[in-house]
Amino acid sequence: MARFGPATRLVLKRQQTLGMRLETFGNGRLAFCFGRQKINVHVRGHEFEPKAHLPVPGALDLCFIVSGSLDEAIARLHAQDWPIVEGPVQRTGATGPIRSVYVRDPDLNLIEISEPLDPAAQV
Repeated sequence: MARFGPATRLVLKRQQTLGMRLETFGNGRLAFCFGRQKINVHVRGHEFEPKAHLPVPGALDLCFIVSGSLDEAIARLHAQDWPIVEGPVQRTGATGPIRSVYVRDPDLNLIEISEPLDPAAQV
């Protein structure tokens, strides 16, 4: 029987049990993708920005696709005095290019709010 470290076991469990795909994005960043969603993976000591307030096991870095426009979501955030940590910026989402802003939830987890971009319109 092969022996795997905790990180390898996590990857295998998410792929085999939950049907997630592990994908590599720009500069070697990893994410578990499923449908139009993804969970970004931060490797201890090699975290990328932005990241959870305290990047420890159990901290979250989630990406959600808005049902309307990102500009509408930004307006709602401003109306509620919810600070934007970063953005809007262009990123790579689970299914292609996205435009995103980053906020922190009340537990200081990083939440990415995004809208898909048309890949054909990219320069």
